[in-house]
Amino acid sequence: MPSTHKKDKPWDTDDIDKWKIDDFNAEDNKGGTFAEESSFACLFPKYREVYLKQAWPLITKALEKRGIACTLDLVEGRMEVKTTRKTFDPSSILDARDLIKLLSRSVPAPQAIKILDDGVACDVIKIRGLVRNKEKFVKRRQRILGPNGSTLKALELLTETYILVQGNTVSAMGPFKGLKEVRRVVEDCMNNVHPIYHVKELMIKRELAKDPNLKNENWSRFLPNFKRRTLNKRRIPFKVTDKTKRVYTPFPPPQEKSKVDLQIESGEYFLAKQAKERVHKAEKLEKQKVRKDERDKERAAAFVPPNEDADEPKRKKKRQHEDGDEKVRKMVKVEQ
Repeated sequence: MPSTHKKDKPWDTDDIDKWKIDDFNAEDNKGGTFAEESSFACLFPKYREVYLKQAWPLITKALEKRGIACTLDLVEGRMEVKTTRKTFDPSSILDARDLIKLLSRSVPAPQAIKILDDGVACDVIKIRGLVRNKEKFVKRRQRILGPNGSTLKALELLTETYILVQGNTVSAMGPFKGLKEVRRVVEDCMNNVHPIYHVKELMIKRELAKDPNLKNENWSRFLPNFKRRTLNKRRIPFKVTDKTKRVYTPFPPPQEKSKVDLQIESGEYFLAKQAKERVHKAEKLEKQKVRKDERDKERAAAFVPPNEDADEPKRKKKRQHEDGDEKVRKMVKVEQ
């Protein structure tokens, strides 16, 4: 039955923004201090030690406004955040946890502090386990950056997020909708789908969102449909076997004999250990003897004298040429 309790609401005016989320202040916490202390710790690599030491005063100042205490242990390479009696926002410790996680992944401190604001979330995507081959992993990770970082900049503008590719992870900061798009693009890139396809799709969606007539319509007809192209278009196999000449037999081919079966047939399997060694030694000596005879023949071939009968025709031709020259000389003398 519909409600008949309808009264005027003088406090509900048109100038009120009902979707506005007000900041959570200390006065809004009616319960007072927390009953237990919450803490989170995170390790950081050695190369971040110098930078974190310089930027730690800025981080401490930002966390003190939320009532969060932080410690930096340079000996163990460890950052820790925990609640204090001044903490009034329950979600502030979770933001502080994300802050130290981003700092350990090489996000600059001024950028990482923005995670403490409402409406800003983070996502650290692990990409090393998505590709086994290291060379392929490096090439596909470079695709996310693009030439001179142009692809990364385009993704940041289209998704309204901050993206940092560092080592085996991709860190992203921004609204939840943008983080969802970034994760989809990064995971598809590591699965060999180029990010430029997603960039084109995001650009079209951005233009379609400006048109109020297409607000409640399906956008699939406007989006590009990229089909995966196969590199090998040849349909004929390498080896074409004519199966018509074969005689069909329902029985499988006979199983090949194993090493043990061959030893049983030759009788070697039943020999003692010493007898087996003698057989192997005899076979080895026989192979060495055959190889030695071949080498001796190759060496003896160098000492075989050449066949002199083959050189006689050449010598006869040379003598005939010499005799002919002498006859010409005598004829010249006679004429003189």
